[in-house]
Formats: sequence, structure tokens, C-alpha cells
Amino acid sequence: MRAPSAVAAEHFEDLKQQGHAARLGMWAFLGQEMLLFAGLFALYSAYRSMYRADFHQAALHMSVALGTANTFVLLTSSLTVALSIWAARARRPRACIGFLIATLLLAAAFLVLKFTEYGHHFAEGIFPGRYYHFAELPQHGAHIFFTLYFFMTGLHALHVIAGMGVLTWVLLHALQHHWTPEHHVGIELGGMYWHLVDLIWIFIWPLLYLVL
Repeated sequence: MRAPSAVAAEHFEDLKQQGHAARLGMWAFLGQEMLLFAGLFALYSAYRSMYRADFHQAALHMSVALGTANTFVLLTSSLTVALSIWAARARRPRACIGFLIATLLLAAAFLVLKFTEYGHHFAEGIFPGRYYHFAELPQHGAHIFFTLYFFMTGLHALHVIAGMGVLTWVLLHALQHHWTPEHHVGIELGGMYWHLVDLIWIFIWPLLYLVL
């Protein structure tokens, strides 16, 4: 199947200029997303300085194994999405499709592990906000820790789901052999967003699972 010919939108001189504009727009969007999480990380740091002992005790009830497994899963997904872009540039559509499917499967595995961890917390009475009733750690600092945990990881999970939607769109176009060495900006932008999702988790993992 031949790739569909790419034509620049009428308000751009050519595809090169359109590609530059698209990348600039994506970088601006990613910067906005980083500011959102930077605010959450700053809030976490402030509360941790106030309740250092409570945060340490709460972190002992986190599953380091599941958190580390999810870190490995997301880092691997960053590799597969990068390889899908390489395959598109190298005019290898089948490889591109395969790497995109692998990325989506890894994303799904991340969510399964994350919701499994949530289930373990709920069974112990660890909930966000006023629903928290974990008798082993009644301290206010532990309550704050787990509220921040659910908020940060829940928001990140929403970004994972959004990223899966983006990558599904990219995959549907890959199945039509849409991405070529001359026209692959769309898959690049999808990959950039997915790398952001992975980068955010790289900050969340040590903050919540490796608290000293």
C-alpha cells in the first residue's frame, strides 16, 4: 500500500515549516505539563520537610517491587516508541507497527501494575483525603503522603491513558503506511509526549518509593 502524499496546510509555505511549527507547539505543551507536575513536586517537598519521619514511615508501606517494575516497563516503552520513529524514518512500516504495538502493550502493563498496587492499598484502608483510615499509620503526615501519592500517580495514570490514545492514533496511521522518511512529524510528536509520560514517572518513583 502506498503512503498517502503529504500536503502542507495552506497557512504554511511547505511541509518543513509546518513540521517546525508542530514541534514548537509540542515543546510548549510539554513545558506546560512539566510546570504542572513541578508544582506538585514542590508541594511534596514542602510537606516532606514538615513531616519527614511520617513520610519515611509511610514510604515503608509502598511496594518498591511494583514501583521498580513499572519503572522498567516505562523505560522499555520509551525505547520501543523511539524505535518506531526510527523504523518510520528507515521506511520499515512493519517494524514501525510492531514497535508501536509493543509500546501500547507495555503501557497497558503499567496500568495493570498500578491498579494492582491501588488494590493493595485499598485493602489496608489507605485511601486519599478524608477516606483514609489506615490504623497502622494514623499520623497526619502519613495521611498527607498517601493523598499526594494518589493524586500524583492518578494524574500520571491519566497521562498514560491519554498517551495510549495518541499512540493508537499514530498506530492507525502506521497501518495505512502513512509515516515515511519524508513525512513522520506526527509519530515524532506522539513519541515526544510518551517520553514526557516516562520522564514524569522517573521523578515520581524515587519521591514516593525510595524516601529516606
